[in-house]
Amino acid sequence: MSLSGDLLRLADAVLFPGFTGRTSPDWLRRRLGAGLAGVALFSRNIAGPGQLARLTAELRAENPSVLIGTDEESGEVTRLEVATGSSRPGGYALGVVDDVRLTEALARDLGHDLARAGITIDFAPSADVNSNPDNPVIGLRAFGADPSLVARHTRAFVRGLQSAGVAATAKHFPGHGDTTVDSHHGVPVVAESGIQDALHPFREAIDEGVKVIMTGHLLVPSYDAERPATLSPKVLTGLLREELGFDGLIITDGIEMAAVSEAYGIGGASARALAAGADAICVGGEHADEATADGVRDAIATAVTTGLLPEERLADAARRVRELAGWAASSGSRGHSDGGTGLEAPRHSDGRTGLEAARHSDGGVGLEAARHSDGGIGLEAARRAVRVTRHSTAPVLPIGPAPHVVELAPEMNLAIDKGTPWGVGEPLARLRPGTTVTRLTAGSATGAELDRLLVLAADRPLVVVVRDAHRHPWQAEALRHLLGARPDAVVVEMGLPVRSDLGDVHIATYGSARVCGQAAAEVLTGSL
Repeated sequence: MSLSGDLLRLADAVLFPGFTGRTSPDWLRRRLGAGLAGVALFSRNIAGPGQLARLTAELRAENPSVLIGTDEESGEVTRLEVATGSSRPGGYALGVVDDVRLTEALARDLGHDLARAGITIDFAPSADVNSNPDNPVIGLRAFGADPSLVARHTRAFVRGLQSAGVAATAKHFPGHGDTTVDSHHGVPVVAESGIQDALHPFREAIDEGVKVIMTGHLLVPSYDAERPATLSPKVLTGLLREELGFDGLIITDGIEMAAVSEAYGIGGASARALAAGADAICVGGEHADEATADGVRDAIATAVTTGLLPEERLADAARRVRELAGWAASSGSRGHSDGGTGLEAPRHSDGRTGLEAARHSDGGVGLEAARHSDGGIGLEAARRAVRVTRHSTAPVLPIGPAPHVVELAPEMNLAIDKGTPWGVGEPLARLRPGTTVTRLTAGSATGAELDRLLVLAADRPLVVVVRDAHRHPWQAEALRHLLGARPDAVVVEMGLPVRSDLGDVHIATYGSARVCGQAAAEVLTGSL
């Protein structure tokens, strides 16, 4: 069937495709010129602030109203700082500190960096209540396990981002926290008993005026026993629009994820999401080519011709996209001063850039300590989040001679870029020259290798770094082996610290961002 140009343009008006490379491909520029709504950027598109600003300027030159989004949660999920690790801790660390003024100031600081780079939507914060410590995909991305705590920090993060002219996105509606399945691979089910707790942060985000809510590919039987939230009119229209009163933009999580695409294909899932009440389709995390973008657009247009997707619903979705683009344009002066390219840092009335102002503005952020910090608000937040548990009266800290560090590195979920550096060894080596580091994976943490490392560290302090040790039996076994021979070892947990009774000293950082590793190294050497 031949599809009209007008219908194809209307379908493009709700799409946020991804692409490969660090410059915009020809097909994307053509589509932007014809009215493509937006673009989703991933770490593969970003080399640094200057390159990113040039890329977003390229995109905006084709379509001044284009919405440009990325997943910059800070902490483990970073796109701007994927090459170095984040200069800000993630949500869980902020929840541990539980200073909403700090969270708001950090989000504002982040928002200014995003705006300078030309980003108009940040797919953050995670408003999920991580009430299940075995959750394989949320974990430290959430602010915590308590609904009220998550709600107040979600509001603070939204305020901070949007005060910088960047639209915040509360995700993953109606709440991905109490699940044990990663929606990249399957369909998580949300228990009826916890749904109201899960919804609480989203209610608060709506009250705060959040501009965007991202759907989760979650089955919520108490609302719809058959369709995941992204594809459910009962969840998106009945619950989110009508019951909760959200009037902003609803965008899907990556539509190619198996939880929704396995049954209907990427295009079929896109059309069904729009029919259910979504306004924008995010695609391209795993399928970032022209053929996928064409296929999704054509599937949406075809769904209109077959009656699966009413044209009025598609037009209403496109209207909401335009409204957000209008807000972004009118708010842009708060984030950048060059008409949207983000090439010049925003200036405050006293001449400081947004980053400098965020570091020095006092708003009760606990910036008393930040004034003597050389790492800005992100490092100060990471320092405040560290928790130390001592199990011995022996003077283990600060460590004396240069230690040996063993880092146990698990396979991370797809939301976290595998190239993002993390750990304690590198920052510790800067503070204690002569420090040596060995990183082991599940396949290399053999008994023989662990014994070799014990010999190597025989006359030196031993530091063992883990990441969600409670979820990875091989890490627990490696810890048992090492601590059996070296009960005086220091254990640093850079994931969720379900156990703090391991080692002579246990250090919990509540995150693996670069600044979390720095804060742990400072504790180990006594400089914090």
